[in-house]
Order: sequence, then C-alpha cells, then structure tokens
Amino acid sequence: MAKKKEATIEDKLRALYDLQLIDSRIDQIRNVRGELPLEVQDLEDEVLGLKTRMDKLKTDVETINYEIGAKKNLIEEAKALIKKYAEQQKNVRNSREFNSLSKEVEYQELEIQLAEKNIKEFKAQIEQKKQVISQTKEHLSERESHLKHKKGELNDILAETEKEEEVLIEKSAEFKGNIEERLVKAYDRIRTNVKNGLAVVPIERGASGGSFFTIPPQVQVEIASRKKIVTDEHSGRILVDPTLAEEEIEKMEKLFAKYSK
Repeated sequence: MAKKKEATIEDKLRALYDLQLIDSRIDQIRNVRGELPLEVQDLEDEVLGLKTRMDKLKTDVETINYEIGAKKNLIEEAKALIKKYAEQQKNVRNSREFNSLSKEVEYQELEIQLAEKNIKEFKAQIEQKKQVISQTKEHLSERESHLKHKKGELNDILAETEKEEEVLIEKSAEFKGNIEERLVKAYDRIRTNVKNGLAVVPIERGASGGSFFTIPPQVQVEIASRKKIVTDEHSGRILVDPTLAEEEIEKMEKLFAKYSK
C-alpha cells in the first residue's frame, strides 16, 4: 500500500486559506441576514405582549360589567326592601317601630346611592379601558403588519442562503478535518481574536491584508517561498502571498458558484 504523501507547507497554506475563504463566505451570508432574526424575535415578543395586554383589558372589562350587574341587582333588592318597609310602616303599633323601619328605609336609600355612585365609577373605568383597548388594538395591528413584513424579508433571505450556508458549514468542517489539529486551533484562536474573522490574509501592497503595517521585504520573500508559515507580528494573522491567494480565490469561487445555485 502506497504511503500517503505528507502535506507540504504550501499545501497547508492553501488549505488554511481555502478554509478562510469558506468561513468568510459563511460570515458574508450571516451578515446579509444581519440583525433580522433578532428583529423578528423582538417583534414576536412585542406582539405577544400586546395580545396579552389586550386579553387582560378585556377580562377587566368583563369583571367590571359583572360588578355593575351585581350593583344593579343590589339596587333592585334595596328598592324592594324600601317598598316592603313602607308597607310595614302602615301597620306599626308605635312610633318606635315606625322609626326603626324609617332607619331601614334610610339605610337602603344610602345603599342605592352608593351602588349608583359605584356604577358611575365602573362605567368611567370601562370607557377608559375601552380607549386603551382601541389604542392597543391599533398598535398591535401596526406591529403585526411590521412583523409580517420582516418575516417575509427573513424568509426570502433564508430561502436564498440557508442551503448554501448548510453546505458551506459542512465544507468548513471537512476542510478542518484535513488540516492538522494544531493549525486549526491556531486558526480558530486568531479568527476569534480579530474583528472581521480574517485569520489568514494575503499581502496587499506590501502590507498584511486589512492592515496598514508594512511587511519587511525579506519577510515578503520568505512568505512567497512558501517554505514556512509566517504570521503578522502586529495582528497575529497567518500570511500568504498574493499569487497563492488569487489562485485559491479563483478555485473557491467556482465551488461557491456551484453551491449557490
């Protein structure tokens, strides 16, 4: 059985840069999606909160209407008692009984007055709550419309990119599996520590890609020789020469074009 050919430094650099191109493509897809998933989630939470508020307000109105009904019943009962006491007053034997019944009548009249006052207050509460319900309903309708629009945007983007992203995530894992562990760990560490996620960059106009720090000519020659993995002393990024970068970009763009169909 033929012995597997050991990867050269150039092979490792190409593999690392290919991995970077795949991961950058995934980053690009996620950037296009941007904050939309969070926006949709926030809007869903807001709509749910407004619906919960509407339900509570409606329950409050039902409860107040029940209280109004109870007060109306109390008024009817009080009126019936007043009528009863008035009839009884016609048949009293002495002033003490008459006065006692008069106090009962007076008490029931006060009960009626208090109940009518409560009903008036309850009706005012209902009007106030109905106004809030109307405002909340209007706000809910606007938020639901906005949510529908944002969901549509998100679904369109997902439809365009979800499949490609899934394939690229698998490819990223596959490429990592073909690179020695220590280099993958270094790559992941650098990628985590830099803002734009670029762990492997080509030299551009004599400087590290995305940086303004010039690479000394002798180091540029060393990078171009592809005999050693060189990192930028300022950013820690792994450096590749422009020719290698162009070759791998051309190769990987063909791959991306196939996945994005």
